[in-house]
Amino acid sequence: MELTGKVHKFGDDVNTDEIIPARYLNTSDPHELAKHAMEDADPEFVNRVKPGDFIVAGKNFGCGSSREHAPVALKAAGVAGVIAGSFARIFYRNSFNMGLPILECPEAAAEIAGGADISVDLNTGVITDLATGKKYLSQSIPPFMQELLADGGLMAHLKKGLEAKSA
Repeated sequence: MELTGKVHKFGDDVNTDEIIPARYLNTSDPHELAKHAMEDADPEFVNRVKPGDFIVAGKNFGCGSSREHAPVALKAAGVAGVIAGSFARIFYRNSFNMGLPILECPEAAAEIAGGADISVDLNTGVITDLATGKKYLSQSIPPFMQELLADGGLMAHLKKGLEAKSA
């Protein structure tokens, strides 16, 4: 699956409270969470992000508390995926469980500029900066994780499996 979108750039150590501030965790409604995505890191993010856009960030993206709300908020805001130098492990797992593609690629994270248009091939892990033509190879997404993404996350994947068994 190939995706294209514009880059919103962030630095190192973006924590889950910056992704979705704790003051909004009184709801699990994705549309409500989307209104506040990245609010504490960039108050104008939700006004600029368009469906299909990407976040490109430095190392340790998603550090902090373990909250599924963070990838849910990003996905509901229209973010197609996150490319970072590295991810906090719990955010990594929560993202796939919620159906948000993430790719680890320190070189792309360092070199791709905010505002750039990129394409991302989730099957091969190739990230292309469409302005420069430069290609980056991220760590590949394991096949099971690709299944989770294709199905829309862990719950949708499990539901699909149950429906197939009962058919």
